[in-house]
Amino acid sequence: MKKYIKSPEQKENNKYTDNNPKENEIYNLNDDDFKTAIIKILNELRETSDRQLNKFRSYVTKEFDTIKKNQTEILEMKNTIEEIKKNLDALNSRADNMEERISNLEDGNIEMLQAEEEREVRLKRNEETLREFSDTIRRCNVRIIGIPEGEEKEKGAESPFKEIMAENFPNLVREMDLQVTEANRSPNFINARRPTPRHIVVKLAKVNDKEKILRTARQKKLTYKGTPIRLSADFSAETLQARREWNDIFKNLKDKNLQPRILYPVKISFKYDGEIKTFPDKQKLREFIATKPPLQEILRKTLIPEKSKKSKGDTKPRAEEISRRTTTESSSSSSEQIKPWDEKQRKLKKTGKQDIKMVV
Repeated sequence: MKKYIKSPEQKENNKYTDNNPKENEIYNLNDDDFKTAIIKILNELRETSDRQLNKFRSYVTKEFDTIKKNQTEILEMKNTIEEIKKNLDALNSRADNMEERISNLEDGNIEMLQAEEEREVRLKRNEETLREFSDTIRRCNVRIIGIPEGEEKEKGAESPFKEIMAENFPNLVREMDLQVTEANRSPNFINARRPTPRHIVVKLAKVNDKEKILRTARQKKLTYKGTPIRLSADFSAETLQARREWNDIFKNLKDKNLQPRILYPVKISFKYDGEIKTFPDKQKLREFIATKPPLQEILRKTLIPEKSKKSKGDTKPRAEEISRRTTTESSSSSSEQIKPWDEKQRKLKKTGKQDIKMVV
């Protein structure tokens, strides 16, 4: 058997393999065994490489499958995102339409509110016009308060008025050519629940005569056959109600000797610091007394702000009642000028009782 003679280089290299017994054995093999060992080693390397290659191929295949799956998911996500984007665009479009509709509704609501405010202003103006018209019809009337029931049965309602004038105003009777156009009880029907007698309404021919009589009546106490009575101007139900709202304030001012008066139609005046002050409504009076502590002390209980009244629920607005009365009165006001006094009183009784609580 041939033995290979190792060169000096091989001997140098073999210094590092002397410690490996298997390699030493290979170097000590003959040619056939060496070939066989080499082939075995190559087969093992091929099997190992094939195994590793199969693993790598399996790994690569698995990664490719994962990538394909991820690509599918990415495509699905992309499609989903596109769909969401389309839905968002649709929602944005609907939101824009809703905003436009809301804006249109707000504009319409503002127009309706403005129209309602204008309608309320017109209604208030019409009510004031109707009240003034109704008061104009009554401008020559004098109300007699306190005449017992039945005094007018024998000689009519005009007779007690003439007796009152003769008893309380003899000088005026001589100075004036007093002419009575109509006289009647108001209202025409008797209310059993009302303890006080009905008023007698006397219509004079001249407004000046009425004003002279009332002006003189304020300066003295009047009687009819020894019974205390009062004379007052005749106003519509709405004007009377508005004037009654000054009653508590009027009383407080009168107690302090401020000489209060109720002016036509619903103004209040009184003397303060040597001057006559006139106010058309309570708000103007509140603004005036804001800088007048003495007046605030006098009126602090009676001059309650409207908001406080509403919050306490003390009073309810009379808009419906006033509207009903003015509507009833408007239907009859045109005919009142030509119809007899009895017919006019039948129309007026629909407006309710007309009671006067203070002397004007």
